[in-house]
Amino acid sequence: MGQLIHTLPEGSPVWGVTLLAGEIYVVREKGRDQVEVYDVTTYRLQRCLTVPNARWFRDMTSCEHNRCVYISRDGVYRLDVQGAVTWWAVSDKPVGLSVNAAHNVLVTCDRVRKIKEYSSHGDLLRELTLPDDVIMPRHAIQTHSGLFIVCHGSFGDPVHRVCMITADGRHIVHSHGGQRGSDNDKYDVPRHLAVDDNEFVFVADYYNRRVTLLSPTLEYVRQVVSRDQLKCDPVMLYLDTQRRHLYVAEDDWNEEQGKYTSGRVAVFSL
Repeated sequence: MGQLIHTLPEGSPVWGVTLLAGEIYVVREKGRDQVEVYDVTTYRLQRCLTVPNARWFRDMTSCEHNRCVYISRDGVYRLDVQGAVTWWAVSDKPVGLSVNAAHNVLVTCDRVRKIKEYSSHGDLLRELTLPDDVIMPRHAIQTHSGLFIVCHGSFGDPVHRVCMITADGRHIVHSHGGQRGSDNDKYDVPRHLAVDDNEFVFVADYYNRRVTLLSPTLEYVRQVVSRDQLKCDPVMLYLDTQRRHLYVAEDDWNEEQGKYTSGRVAVFSL
């Protein structure tokens, strides 16, 4: 089980967390200063950055090679370490983001079951349509062998799984999960993923309020973060493979107001 070692300040709902150049980037739902930058060692706030004319973010990832952060909304924002912001449009409502071994951006579009691959500056390189039974994919990561790890299943869907899919996007090689539930072999909205250097898979299980660890062939290993260790529902993950730290963005849903009202980032040592 991971050990909680720090929590970043609670504030507006969090829609992404990542690391770049020895700093932690956190994107929040607010009108300005949406991106908070913290020192990775002291956890002290270094500065805040504003993404103009943007709210309701969906995910965040980073690329050390291109020294930039990507944030999804109606398109993708590219934020470099100096603070310059560029944007490109993505049709089909993008949600999840990741960066592959070629330093390209993978954008998951849930409603059309697609993964779109872009260059660092927004050139569309290819589109993959996922199998028909991969309904509402939220996040996809490409392994070094070229396979895709995809989590799928939203609130009203019967199947909630993590799948390993061939490089052409057509076939499921392995899967974990099935009917929605709370047992170790089930999920209740698998929301976000992280993969380590040995291709073990971390899964943010939203309504079950936990993080599950799977083997490289998607067999259950253990829970690495339990419900008791989280204050709210886990929405995003980032794995610092060098330090073996797992960052979990968790948000509080207010039923009466029908919206997320607050969020924070919890840091776990693995």
